[in-house]
Amino acid sequence: MTIHITGTREEWLAARLRLLEDEKELTRRSDDLARRRQELPWVQVDKEYRFETDEGGVALADLFGGRSQLLVYHFMFGPDYKAGCPSCSAIADGFNGIHLHLANHDVRLTAVSRAPLAKLQDYKHRMGWTFPWASSAGGDFNYDFNVSFTEDVQRAGAIDYNYRRSGFVMDALPVTGPVADFAAMSGTDVPTYTRDRPGMSAFVRDNGVVYHTYSTYARGVDGIWGMYPWLDRAPKGRNEAGGPWWRRHDEYGQG
Repeated sequence: MTIHITGTREEWLAARLRLLEDEKELTRRSDDLARRRQELPWVQVDKEYRFETDEGGVALADLFGGRSQLLVYHFMFGPDYKAGCPSCSAIADGFNGIHLHLANHDVRLTAVSRAPLAKLQDYKHRMGWTFPWASSAGGDFNYDFNVSFTEDVQRAGAIDYNYRRSGFVMDALPVTGPVADFAAMSGTDVPTYTRDRPGMSAFVRDNGVVYHTYSTYARGVDGIWGMYPWLDRAPKGRNEAGGPWWRRHDEYGQG
């Protein structure tokens, strides 16, 4: 049985108005952070990255699709995965509607993963997604933007992720728990699964030159995970005391 404070409509309104002031302050703070993101210095991308897409092999500049801004979601789907990461899949479920709006506002949204294009296409078809998805297989893009790591780096515990050195060494990786569950759901083992990580990066093209402007990782992608703003307003919040609860959208009601 859930135990929670109850009260009159007048008591609720008084408490709600107090909360409203804090919500307004959070909104102002969020607006300020957005401006500071946009004020970060641009870093020219000098390396010639190549990708495989539905339209064939392309360069990073081609991923812009004629727009001046590019948002990349680093989707965890390594070459040895049999299916995309369940968490990344839950995030990507929100892309279908918004990528068309962004495309008409000078912003291209695309996912990028290391898996071969054929695997991405098959999974995309399974999920019913329409947003662009490129394969960076065989290239340095994921490594250079700190979302993929070699086995040697993993064994040495020298992973630089989310702007800090990670303590994950292969012998200390979990064999049970959410990470192990997600690895199994992706059709691989924990070491292989954790050699890819989630994140998003932003780029701009100005006078024919591509610049990197922003990247965020780990809980930095909470803001683009469509279900969480809703859960944060639900009576029981995220309600995740028992750990991750989500599945791919075609797996609910199974098992």
